[in-house]
Amino acid sequence: MEIKTDIVIVGTGVAGLFAALNLPKDKKIVMITKSDLESSDSFLAQGGICVLRGEEDYDSYFADTMNAGHNENRGESVEIMIKSSPDIINDLVGYGVEFEKNGEEFAYTREGAHSRPRILYHKDITGREITSKLLAQVKKLGNVTILEYTTMTDIIEENEKCAGVITDKGEIRADFTILASGGIGGRYRHSTNFPHLTGDALDISKNHGIRLEHLDYVQIHPTTLYSKKPGRRFLISESVRGEGAVLYNKDKKRFVDELLPRDVVTQAIHEQMEKDGTDYVWLSMENIDTETIMSHFPNIYQHCLEEGFDVTKECIPVVPAQHYFMGGIWVDSDSRTSMEKLFAVGETSCNGVHGANRLASNSLLESLVFAKRAASKIREEYNVPERFPDKM
Repeated sequence: MEIKTDIVIVGTGVAGLFAALNLPKDKKIVMITKSDLESSDSFLAQGGICVLRGEEDYDSYFADTMNAGHNENRGESVEIMIKSSPDIINDLVGYGVEFEKNGEEFAYTREGAHSRPRILYHKDITGREITSKLLAQVKKLGNVTILEYTTMTDIIEENEKCAGVITDKGEIRADFTILASGGIGGRYRHSTNFPHLTGDALDISKNHGIRLEHLDYVQIHPTTLYSKKPGRRFLISESVRGEGAVLYNKDKKRFVDELLPRDVVTQAIHEQMEKDGTDYVWLSMENIDTETIMSHFPNIYQHCLEEGFDVTKECIPVVPAQHYFMGGIWVDSDSRTSMEKLFAVGETSCNGVHGANRLASNSLLESLVFAKRAASKIREEYNVPERFPDKM
């Protein structure tokens, strides 16, 4: 296989899909994915997507993001993400994404380290709702070709510029390349990620001298369903704790403020497990009424039931697992890497939004904001005027 196209996008999660939707419609785009189209972590996101609720919310949202990230965040990127969030939500609604509502108004939930509810959600499958709707729109585009089960093995470097990618099936030459290949969970024994997400773009970038940043910034999610089975761990959304779920030790006593940042809660759980001599702690949803569990967390309820736990009647065993990668390929505020013609977006990139620890439900938003900025910069390079993406 040898393909010549205008733009190649590696990855079909929300970042890759949203970039495709915002790129010029007269340019040929090839998208590749290592597995099938639904095996991206974007489909797995449960909790929701943050949005600025008004000017009065800006300072607290900014502070919450910085505090969670231990103030190692890139302030410019945080500001861009927050101020762009209302437009991103409007784009998603225009593409058919449905968020929960109270009457005519959006319903908001809260997660750990947020000072107020500012998270939009769709039951407990927000990632699936957003990603599936974006994928459906991309499939309608006549200028986009999607290749499944196609693995990037290298990039093509010519005159210190990126000229496309090499895959296990041949070369794809392109004017611009966007890396949107996801996280590194496949390198861990216990992870909420799909096992084929192994950070390939990082190794390739290192080999080409492309700047990387904060490779040690790996987030562990405090609450995944404990299991002795091998494979991906099932995440119990932070929204559950945001709605009132509590953590218990082996004696069914609380030992931590459940709404502290993820890294703090994770550390407390590890310390408690060591103290108790156990492989897990207990999560109780006793403070959440059954109607809320069934309407807000139906997927979590059903999965736990299949594993033998009725969350409306009993505690479930939970354990921390690798969840998200805050480091990655260094990019500027327009998602440009240190190599010309090469962009990186989503979890594989590091634009500094998350600092040393990601604030809950900032990941989908960050991916969408900076994917759109990558597309805008490529539009500029092609001298194609900026416009609102076509709604279908």
